[in-house]
Amino acid sequence: MYEFPHAANGSRTSTESGRPRGERRLRAAAVGMVATVVMSAGLALPASAAGTADASAARDGHAATRAALESVVQDGVPGGIALAELGNDTWAGRAGTADLTTRRKPRADDRFRIGSITKTFVATVMLQLEEEGRLSLDDTVDHWLPGLVRGNGHDGSKIKIRQLLNHTSGIYSYTGDEDFKRKEFGTDFLKHRYDTWTPRQIVQLAMKHEPVFVPTGDGDKWSYSDTNYVIASMVIQKATGHSYAHEIEQRILRPLHLDSTTVPGTRARVAGPSGRAYSKLTGELAGPGEPNSATYDVTELNPSFAGAAGEMISNNHDLNTCSPSAVAMDCEMEPWIPPLCPHISVPHDSVIFIRPRP
Repeated sequence: MYEFPHAANGSRTSTESGRPRGERRLRAAAVGMVATVVMSAGLALPASAAGTADASAARDGHAATRAALESVVQDGVPGGIALAELGNDTWAGRAGTADLTTRRKPRADDRFRIGSITKTFVATVMLQLEEEGRLSLDDTVDHWLPGLVRGNGHDGSKIKIRQLLNHTSGIYSYTGDEDFKRKEFGTDFLKHRYDTWTPRQIVQLAMKHEPVFVPTGDGDKWSYSDTNYVIASMVIQKATGHSYAHEIEQRILRPLHLDSTTVPGTRARVAGPSGRAYSKLTGELAGPGEPNSATYDVTELNPSFAGAAGEMISNNHDLNTCSPSAVAMDCEMEPWIPPLCPHISVPHDSVIFIRPRP
């Protein structure tokens, strides 16, 4: 999964099978990490924190969630926030600090880089385009981007869009490239933090490596690749004539009033309110670092190196609005995993896609 070197990925929870569409339930169980070595929502509230009507939650006062937050801080993350919402009832928890210099406490409305949760929005747009008849999940990459996926065994004429979305393409993940990791996840980041990466540059980097496997028609092999979603964003642009960021904004952010959620492009700053972001810059994706090793402020960065694999910014309230575990007034969630992955067992970080109500 795409975890900035300074962020932990959000957990993705499938909706329960057989649950009627439109059923109202808890609008959130998201935990956002601020001023963190890792980024975004890494914890889910326990079942006992599912709502104010739950007697066990009332008895323990969200003690389990508070303990989880404190344990994250004890493990070295500077701070954390949790926000649960059910109707007009809201519960917020926090631990640690949002800024190691000022010692400001985390706020429930702090914004943060959400890492691979970005992929959920990208896939949602792609599925909407298929529903509109503007593309098919069975289209090949070459159909839309001829010649892009070529080299060292990669062949875009044999890879379908659905294989990008469900990570059965076998395409090498560019975030595994050693030079890339040195520049973006190691201390060289401090010299390259404002560099701009284009999607084509990212794909070309991936093409320097052999695929993890040759994709099959059955889709029986699986390997997470950030390159998949960069390519998906390029398909969206080719199919619509607009950037994937434009399509996300028009199709999801504006209709659902996700006013704290942005697709920053090359903008380096996170608009307030927000905490600081920190990293050990170990040279590995979200590497934990050695005890007592240096901690670096990595708040400002050009997120184009993540692109559609993980560049977006949001806050807990906006993520709760379209939480995979929730159905809200203006937002329905549908489990699209069966049409995407009909033949394989879906790993823990499969995604559920956002569908605004018609």
